[in-house]
Amino acid sequence: MDINIINTVEKDQYKKRPLVRVGDTVKLHLKIKEGNKERIQIFTGVVISIKGSGLGKTLTVRKISYGVGVERIVPFNSNLLEKIEIVKRGTVKKSKLFFLRERIGRRALKIDNIKDVYMTDEIEVPVEGEAVEKEDSAE
Repeated sequence: MDINIINTVEKDQYKKRPLVRVGDTVKLHLKIKEGNKERIQIFTGVVISIKGSGLGKTLTVRKISYGVGVERIVPFNSNLLEKIEIVKRGTVKKSKLFFLRERIGRRALKIDNIKDVYMTDEIEVPVEGEAVEKEDSAE
């Protein structure tokens, strides 16, 4: 099968997402269906691994909830993932942070050189002084 055909089909299915790296603290806004109701649930944790590429790219996010470690593997371009917010950016020396699984308490979230950063995949708000494009309404 020709790779160009696959790339043209996949091109429409990519979502605009921020650049997420291992060590970042992220908020995942996930769509949850309960019966015939649908709601958004926020899962906040540290990205411990990124696997794959293209449409098959997945994030593994870990958090500590009531003293128990919880991991969630989420497809990066999934429709169930409403948006991603990067809360903190941490620098790490490894590409997989599986050593955090054995740690307990505050040490489980220990990542070096944490910088407060906020990135999201929502529409950007223009900065003061920038020209804002207005659409002409047909009246």
